[in-house]
Amino acid sequence: MKQRLSILGSTGSIGRQSLEVIAALGLSVGALTAHRSGALLEEQARAFRPELVVLTDEHAARDLAVRLGDTPIRVASGREGLLEAATLEGVDAVLTAVVGAAGLEPTLAAIAAGKDIALANKETLVCAGALVTAAAREKGVRLLPVDSEHSAIFQCLQGCARPREEVRRILLTASGGPFYGMDRSALERVTPQEALRHPNWSMGAKITIDSATMMNKGFEVMEAMWLYDLPLEKIEVVIHRESVVHSLVEFQDGAVLAQLGAPDMRLPIQYALTWPERVPGPAATLDLLSCPKLTFSPPDRENFPCLELAREAARQGGVAPAALNGANEVAVALFLEGRLGFYDIPRLCAAALAAAPKVAEPTLEDILAADAGARARALEMV
Repeated sequence: MKQRLSILGSTGSIGRQSLEVIAALGLSVGALTAHRSGALLEEQARAFRPELVVLTDEHAARDLAVRLGDTPIRVASGREGLLEAATLEGVDAVLTAVVGAAGLEPTLAAIAAGKDIALANKETLVCAGALVTAAAREKGVRLLPVDSEHSAIFQCLQGCARPREEVRRILLTASGGPFYGMDRSALERVTPQEALRHPNWSMGAKITIDSATMMNKGFEVMEAMWLYDLPLEKIEVVIHRESVVHSLVEFQDGAVLAQLGAPDMRLPIQYALTWPERVPGPAATLDLLSCPKLTFSPPDRENFPCLELAREAARQGGVAPAALNGANEVAVALFLEGRLGFYDIPRLCAAALAAAPKVAEPTLEDILAADAGARARALEMV
């Protein structure tokens, strides 16, 4: 079990639930980071007494330093502060819950410093899966998944303990989001407020919109390729509205293993921190006698094109996934501001993917350039 952690993105949904788990397990915190949520970060800092807190917004950091002046807690800011939190001496593991591609550099820095990674930032592997997994292998660092679906796959593979060659396919479950069953004409008119009403999970705004478009599930397909060293054709998506079966692994003999649980992110968070141990924690338990009927259906690829866009980016490889992600981050932000319609998200993403440069073995600089280029192109289109 990890003993001392840095939480990157502690004021977001995953970060807040991670601190609940840490408190329940009696673990300690070395560093906490956020963007500009100074009031909540101050509250967390006073409760957990980390050595370091970071706000990437420099104005908010200066204000927080004054407010924490009666404590020994050090306050840092900007990119440098985030990298320091990721590499802090005495920390066993870094839980990366920063939203978007901003999580890539601190995750690579943490790996270079020999920290195990509890990975809740899917864009890290989407944008730079080859670089991140190679760096982790070189440093002997573990990448432990926090997403409920990837935690489920990880647990199924741990339970079986058989070679990857015996895996026939992975079945990633998806709730279908708030717009499951709607046709294109109806989806053209949906609002950000409607898109934020996820039926099963309480998440941050960005990931909730990604769930509504199904881009989130497409990103999870790419994550699975890197986490489990499997080709794209062995990873499929199935709609499971109840969010009780968190994902499944089918083996060559036809046997299927699944991980079930209540829709509570504290369970996968805890397993990433306690692996390979299982201990009591704060997560809700599943009552099979009261859970709903479990249903499964294929995804609607026609009305939710983001899933296929992500698979196409995975087929192209190189910097295509980074370009897709960069355009998606811009499009989602503009949709939340009311400046784009729901279907403008896949339109901008498709354009970015079509324009992505062809780079067979990209460096980090290539990936960051493709990300920046896609963001600029998306804004120009708007």
